Amino acid sequence: MKSISLPPSLNPKAASAVDGTRPITIIGANGAGKSRFMDEMTVCCGDRTYILDALKAFYPEREESMRPGSIDALYRESVRQQPYMRTDAVSELDKLVYMIFADELESLLDMKEESCGANRKVTLKPTRLDTIKRVWEKIFPGNRICRQKGHLMFATMAGGDLIPVQRLSQGEKAAFYYLGAASYAPHDAVVFIDTPSIFVHPSILPNLWNAVEEMRPDCTFVYNSVDAEFVNSRSQSLCIWVKNYNSEHKAWDYEVLDTSGLRNEIIMQLAGSRRPILFIEGEARRSIDARLYSLVFPDFTVKPLGSCNKVIETTRSFNDQPGLHHLQSQGIVDRDRRSDKEVGYLRNKSIMVPDVAEVENIFLLPDVVKVMAERRGRDYGKIMRRLERDVVRMFRRHAEEQALQHVRHKVKRDVECKIDARFSCITALELHLRQLEHKLQPRRHYNLLREQFAAMIRDNDYLGILKVFNHKPMLPDSGVHLLLGYRTKEDYVDGVINALKGHGKDAEHLRTSIKHCLHADENGTADRSDTPATQWTPIRRQETQSRMRKEKNNNI
Repeated sequence: MKSISLPPSLNPKAASAVDGTRPITIIGANGAGKSRFMDEMTVCCGDRTYILDALKAFYPEREESMRPGSIDALYRESVRQQPYMRTDAVSELDKLVYMIFADELESLLDMKEESCGANRKVTLKPTRLDTIKRVWEKIFPGNRICRQKGHLMFATMAGGDLIPVQRLSQGEKAAFYYLGAASYAPHDAVVFIDTPSIFVHPSILPNLWNAVEEMRPDCTFVYNSVDAEFVNSRSQSLCIWVKNYNSEHKAWDYEVLDTSGLRNEIIMQLAGSRRPILFIEGEARRSIDARLYSLVFPDFTVKPLGSCNKVIETTRSFNDQPGLHHLQSQGIVDRDRRSDKEVGYLRNKSIMVPDVAEVENIFLLPDVVKVMAERRGRDYGKIMRRLERDVVRMFRRHAEEQALQHVRHKVKRDVECKIDARFSCITALELHLRQLEHKLQPRRHYNLLREQFAAMIRDNDYLGILKVFNHKPMLPDSGVHLLLGYRTKEDYVDGVINALKGHGKDAEHLRTSIKHCLHADENGTADRSDTPATQWTPIRRQETQSRMRKEKNNNI
């Protein structure tokens, strides 16, 4: 398969052609010049160009194509050569149906003539319609394509009478059009598809285009799409990121991306947003992370990836992509039970780690509680005295369990590092494993953590506890929502989210406090230093101890 020429580039060192053995996806922001870029590619490909456009194919109000090899040109040629070809087709879809049925008739006549001439039985050969029918019925199980009295008819899962192509749903029409039109593409064609997901339901989209590509392995398919799921489904495709068009030079700023190690979905969304990206944990719809961080960092494209490992891996992979560093990719992961050394390493990799154990603990930060208390007309001092007392008591009950979980995290990490060494033989590995307990010293670390946690409890170190206490029920069990006059924990979280949606001082104070906790500056850029963003100073300890003494004489 020949290489494919590319439009003029603003970068004189850019490649002028790409390998034509893989599908190509064109991505970029709205207004970047993607469609114009693809139009120029069709010019570069010359006679190999073959264009599919379902949006225009269904309707007669369009200008017929004069391009050799197009459906319009093939139909005109069929009308000229085949006297039985219907001449009343107006839309490209109509022409395609007439051509498919005429080819079916032509094939049957050829086989009958061959059979008579040879005076022997001739085996029926698969026709174009047979291929389309087989793929169609695989994509739409329970549906059938039928030949009936000179017409193509369709049986659907809905039952009832057979229907013509015009009565199919828009998605079914699009699927039939793409299958039929692809079957007429010239050998070694470059097939251009603008918006390949239009009309097609997401559930069948990957299967449809996989089938079309499989039908025509001799062709190269070029897709222009803003559909993240579709772009991601073309896992083996070459990706061209169109950044901008310069009308003065009639050239584009574009880049051919090597997307190995990085999902096309992410590349496409980044290129489409033109904003820096923030990878976070959780899910797009249900997680607190996505709801909170999208409002704390409104100038970023926030992309939830699920697990913390995916956030770390993707942030690192994206920042390793040449030419994309200016998009300022960053990540956020929960602190969980990471050591200061681990946190420092992540921050140096542009991954923010809060000074609290998990995202739920952010809603217990004093500055957050203060803003919400003022909005609700509540006494902040009383609420914090009660909240600090209850959180310290809760931590006291779980201190030993928390110490054990922290040690477990450390041992797991250290074991992975220590058994990754090279060993000359199995005996050396066995000896190393027997010595692990002595080298890891889990009980020593456990006792040290117990002492540290006991000191936090003794000193009423509220912020220190939020930093190390991984306990999902802590937010509802702390009762902060009741102290602030909310019925449930969810109502309190919604209250903070709604406050962040505003444009006043409350939203700004909340945003600043949370960024401070994450070691981020006003622009959302991660601070790579190891200096704690929240210092729990002796003065603040004295304030808390004073509040706790007052609490003894003033029950809330």
